[in-house]
Amino acid sequence: MAFLQWRRFNFFDREAVVEPDEGTALQTLKNLDISCSAFGRGQLVFGDHSGSLYFLSRHFELSSFKAYGIRVTHLHQARQHGILVSIGEDETGVNPLIKVWNLDKCDRDGNPTCSRIVRAQCGGQQPSPVTALSVHENLNLMAIGFASGSIVLFKGDVTRERHSKQKVIYEGRQPITGLAFKMSSKNTVLFATTKAEVMSFSILAKEKSRKTALDQHGCPAHCSVLTDITQDNQFVIGSEEAVYFYQQDGRGPCLAFDGTKLQLHWFRGYLVIVGKDTQSLPRVAAGTGSSPSLEMNMITVYNIQNKFVAYSAPIPEVINVFCEWGSLYVLSADGKLYHLQEKDTQTKLEILFKKNLYDLAIKLAQSQQYDQDGIIEIFRQYGDHLYSKGDHDRAIEQYIKTIGKLEASYVIRKFLDAQRIHNLTKYLQALHKAGLATEDHTTLLLNCYTKLKDVSMLDEFIMVRRILADYYHFVIILLIALQDQEVDFDVETAIRVCRSAGYFSHALRLAEKHQQHDSYLKVQLENIKDYVGALVYIGQLDFKEAEVVVKKYGKILITNAPEQSTKLLKRLCTDYQSAGKTNKIQRANASEFIHIFVDNSEMLIDFLEHMIKVQPGSSQIMYNTLLELYLQRYSHQTDGASKTDEERRCLEFLQGSPNGYDLDQALVMCQMHSFKAGVLFLYERAKLYQQILNYHIEHDDHQHIIETCKKFGTVDPQLWVQALSYFAGKEQNSKHYITEVLSHIEKQNLLPPLLVVQTLAHNSTATLGIIREYIIRRLQQETDQISEDERLIQQYEEDTQKMKSHIKNLQTSATIFQVSKCSVCSHPLELPSVHFLCQHSFHQHCFESYSESDAECPVCLSENRKVFDILRAQEQSRDLHDQFQTQLDRSQDGFSVIADYFGRNLFNKLTLITDSPQRPNPAPAPVRAKRPPSTTEPSPTPLPSEVKPIRASPLPRHQPSPSAPRKKVEMKPAPQKPQIPEKKTEAAGNPFEEDLGPNNPFGETSKNPFDEHDDYPVEANPFGE
Repeated sequence: MAFLQWRRFNFFDREAVVEPDEGTALQTLKNLDISCSAFGRGQLVFGDHSGSLYFLSRHFELSSFKAYGIRVTHLHQARQHGILVSIGEDETGVNPLIKVWNLDKCDRDGNPTCSRIVRAQCGGQQPSPVTALSVHENLNLMAIGFASGSIVLFKGDVTRERHSKQKVIYEGRQPITGLAFKMSSKNTVLFATTKAEVMSFSILAKEKSRKTALDQHGCPAHCSVLTDITQDNQFVIGSEEAVYFYQQDGRGPCLAFDGTKLQLHWFRGYLVIVGKDTQSLPRVAAGTGSSPSLEMNMITVYNIQNKFVAYSAPIPEVINVFCEWGSLYVLSADGKLYHLQEKDTQTKLEILFKKNLYDLAIKLAQSQQYDQDGIIEIFRQYGDHLYSKGDHDRAIEQYIKTIGKLEASYVIRKFLDAQRIHNLTKYLQALHKAGLATEDHTTLLLNCYTKLKDVSMLDEFIMVRRILADYYHFVIILLIALQDQEVDFDVETAIRVCRSAGYFSHALRLAEKHQQHDSYLKVQLENIKDYVGALVYIGQLDFKEAEVVVKKYGKILITNAPEQSTKLLKRLCTDYQSAGKTNKIQRANASEFIHIFVDNSEMLIDFLEHMIKVQPGSSQIMYNTLLELYLQRYSHQTDGASKTDEERRCLEFLQGSPNGYDLDQALVMCQMHSFKAGVLFLYERAKLYQQILNYHIEHDDHQHIIETCKKFGTVDPQLWVQALSYFAGKEQNSKHYITEVLSHIEKQNLLPPLLVVQTLAHNSTATLGIIREYIIRRLQQETDQISEDERLIQQYEEDTQKMKSHIKNLQTSATIFQVSKCSVCSHPLELPSVHFLCQHSFHQHCFESYSESDAECPVCLSENRKVFDILRAQEQSRDLHDQFQTQLDRSQDGFSVIADYFGRNLFNKLTLITDSPQRPNPAPAPVRAKRPPSTTEPSPTPLPSEVKPIRASPLPRHQPSPSAPRKKVEMKPAPQKPQIPEKKTEAAGNPFEEDLGPNNPFGETSKNPFDEHDDYPVEANPFGE
């Protein structure tokens, strides 16, 4: 028999379930006449021949209720839902009833709620008993099999009659013995069996179910089951001679397990078969206390995937097997419940290790999702076992499976000691293929190749069809073969061995095949000395790789192949494209390759000139380097014509690339190489005109001094002053130059005459005749300026007096308004109207529309605000005592600072005129200054805008119409409100007059620095009374 060829183990422990103290559940079950059973949702369900349902929980608590009048025939418990489907009989002679129970919802008596009742009808005239029941886990399909051979399919929610439809999908002659649903990604399949046939039905949503005959022999009731996902949800049936597996479209494998099958179950990858015990019929199990009349059944647990028997034992007359609570439970006819507990994986593995069944242990561990480290340890033990038996070939296969977890030296040491070189070679190849080999492993692999003498084995292993006598050449060909086979090994080590053996071409081939660019170029440059070939190889690389190797080997290439190397660099930095590729153009940073030209300046000049021409926006480093190279070549020239050409080249470079080079660095380099033209050009570009003049002064180049002053004197007038100082210090006759310099100084008023005289006094050759005309002209200019200033002072005093007189008239006399037109709309005035003392009049509605303030004239507002802003700014400046003192302390000429403050009227008291004491912001009165304003022409001072307007009241009602001619009305100003008395300003120039504290430096005579007596004549004091 086939199952006798399978190894048998005891991987389950059996024990009889013992109830807790004073428990009666199992005793109750023992007394029941059980007709059907089911399991799921953590409980066992039983139906008896009296119509009751019983529920046994994990804690062996038993509950029951009456479900049918006569008996219960079939039960199905949904695994994922609290739904129980039962079929039973309430009365004889009619079709049975299908009832759907909601176990999560109870009625008043605490019993499950019946959510649906439907009559099980197969469409015939005579009632037919139900023989099979299957419900889809989604609760949208239910199949009923009848003894008449019919199958009824219910579509829709099985818990609700309204949403469910039933249809007969098959009518046969044999009773239906088994039903099972299988759900796939495409459709749902219903498997069905009779004693003479196995068939499947493809159930589609809207189409008619399609039947497929799978086999011409079937199975009895309870002898079919559906596997789990580990076996692809196959449908299994058990017959007398074998167990058959079926897919949707045909039969699968067959296991020759003969014997009478009573029940088939599936539990965690195990096929559980309950059959008749043919060896001892009937007998009583030892120690069970069972009745001698009970028939013994054999329960066998098969591991289908690994092909062994996990458990086998006789049990008295099995009623059902329950796969619940994580274990197997077997209910026998004598009312006993047996628990089959599976042993843990480690225990099962230890059993297999004791029997040296490592291959089976590995399969078992993998099927049980054992951790990777544990499986690797089994491989190691298996390898050690085979090694100890002398089976080195199989042992090395197991050790290869440990690569990555087991230390490689553990395996290598074993096979070095045993001189099993071909096994060691196989292991080292696998180690290289896994990418975990080190240089030492590669070296050892090469040594293994050289020690092998069996040429036929080598030919088979490396696929080399020739025998070479040369020892090293033999090793090299092996390496090339390994490379062609895409065997992973340390290529650098192999290349190093080839180089040391002198096989440079083979080393080049390995390096090129494995893209070891650095190793390839080392062989080309250090061994073969093929510099042009190396350049060709670099030109075929990708941009990034080419850039890296050129930086590394560029100096050697420039030294030995300068022109070709420079050409490659130009391509790399401008429009590099890999040979034979159409990728985008890439450019390297040319400044990063300057260092490789350290011994070849001519090639560097050629390279830099090309790069600057192609890429004008190159970095400053490139421009500075090229300028330095030009200057070096200029300074080293001895021939006059060549030096002139180099000077022209340098100057053209400076002028043609003003933004490329660094100005300061270029100036330093030109000075270092005594390049005069470049120095002067850079001085001019940097606007260092004083430096240009100093350069000519240092070389006593009088003509260029004058030309420099003429060229840049308009930008920097001090050049003429510097030139005058230079010529004044020269003892030789420089009258011509001094005269020309003086003319420009006078024209631009650069120096006072006294300083000019003092400067020329140091030159013994500079006589009074040279500067006589200059002094006369300057004195005449000063005289004319004094006369003009006196005229302006007189004019300012007269204007000031007129303003004072006008203001006084406004304050003391009546004002007659004679304006006949509105100053805004230019229409004739009509009452009501608004008049201002500035002689502007407005319609009242025009004034309200355009005025920003009721107390200010809209026309004079802008000008008056300018005046007020100036006065307020001057008033604020009066408080800058610290600033005044700081300037006075730091200035070498304190008198000029004080004169500047007098010129800004900061020592005069400002008086603000207001209309009334209640106004917070008094209108400023004209400033009374003893010194008139300086050079600017006086602008007419507008009248104060904050003069209270006089509004004309409308005419009485008995007056004529406003359009009639009116007499001129003289309107007197309103009675003046008392004003704040104006403070008279003293003539003293004290900016701290309001400071009466002890810190006032001018409060006492002893602290006033301007109160001391000196010899200066009082009448000559411009600030005196």
